[in-house]
Amino acid sequence: QLQLAESGGDLVQPGGSLRLSCAASGFTFSLDYYAIGWFRQAPGKERENVSCLTSGGGAIYADSVKGRFTVSRDNAENLVYLQMNGLKPGDTADYYCAAVFKLVGVPTTHEYDYWGQGTQVTVSS
Repeated sequence: QLQLAESGGDLVQPGGSLRLSCAASGFTFSLDYYAIGWFRQAPGKERENVSCLTSGGGAIYADSVKGRFTVSRDNAENLVYLQMNGLKPGDTADYYCAAVFKLVGVPTTHEYDYWGQGTQVTVSS
């Protein structure tokens, strides 16, 4: 059973940076075979898919974070990162990573089978 654990959330001033980590464990196949998504949900708002890192290495971003966020993975350490730069108050949310075994293509939100517990990011002066 794949398990995911996020870390790195914090309080940061506007314009600042954070790097979130998603640690994966308990999987049978290489993490290479999983698509990893980062999601966020702010109070009173719908969950937003901010990025996806496909098993083929392609990275996709929501328009709201494009140019500011970068997703990457370290397969040797079973970690996936979300580097967030130029943070804005509107980025304040709980951030979650999710995974699905998917060799080809970009998963829809409903395809993700495994979810972490989330980490809180607050952007405020």
